[in-house]
Amino acid sequence: MRRGIAFLAMLIAAPAWAAGLQDVSNRDAVSGLKDALTQGAAAAVSQLGVENGFLGNAKVRIPLPDPLRRIEGGARLLGLQSQIDELKTSMNRAAEQAVPEAKPLFVRAIRNMTVLDAKAILTGGDTSATDYFRKFTSTDLTLRFLPIVTKVTRRVGLIEKYDQLVERAAQLGLVDPKQARIEDYVTRKALDGLFLTLADEEKKIRQDPAGAATAVARKVFDLLRQ
Repeated sequence: MRRGIAFLAMLIAAPAWAAGLQDVSNRDAVSGLKDALTQGAAAAVSQLGVENGFLGNAKVRIPLPDPLRRIEGGARLLGLQSQIDELKTSMNRAAEQAVPEAKPLFVRAIRNMTVLDAKAILTGGDTSATDYFRKFTSTDLTLRFLPIVTKVTRRVGLIEKYDQLVERAAQLGLVDPKQARIEDYVTRKALDGLFLTLADEEKKIRQDPAGAATAVARKVFDLLRQ
């Protein structure tokens, strides 16, 4: 996994873009960065876009929305335990099914990266690459994720009851309107989990670089370590 997500192995030394690059062109540096980003993004998507990628990972597992969490105990006492559990599972399965849609969007963002973008990533903070992905893919990811999440979650009978309850509560100002539709909530949480995973892997590589994905990337990485 670590090799697969060597995504930004060359990012640990901020001043490196300006120093020691006599032996490699800007074009090669950008190419090496793109190679590593492509491999790392694919690995992160693979980690989450499988069964239990979300449900089996406590760090990204999607919990019930706040309005349901507040009444979960009472709902179970009313015999709704199986429906509550089904909803929890369905929310996370929806995220797992949606995440593979991120791969082509990440690839496009990498392809469209400019020299200035690459420089900002190379010389940026611990999550500068993740921030780049978030900036250039969030809107399209939401559009891709939402229909998939809707299709999966609408199979759960409890959804209609939740919608009715939360819609009234939102009108009264008792809950965040962002939680008025379960699909929007799950889509947002799926994106949060995806970018959190990318950020974690980026930090790991910055703290303990493990080599780059291709020969060009390794060459840039070697210069950055000097």
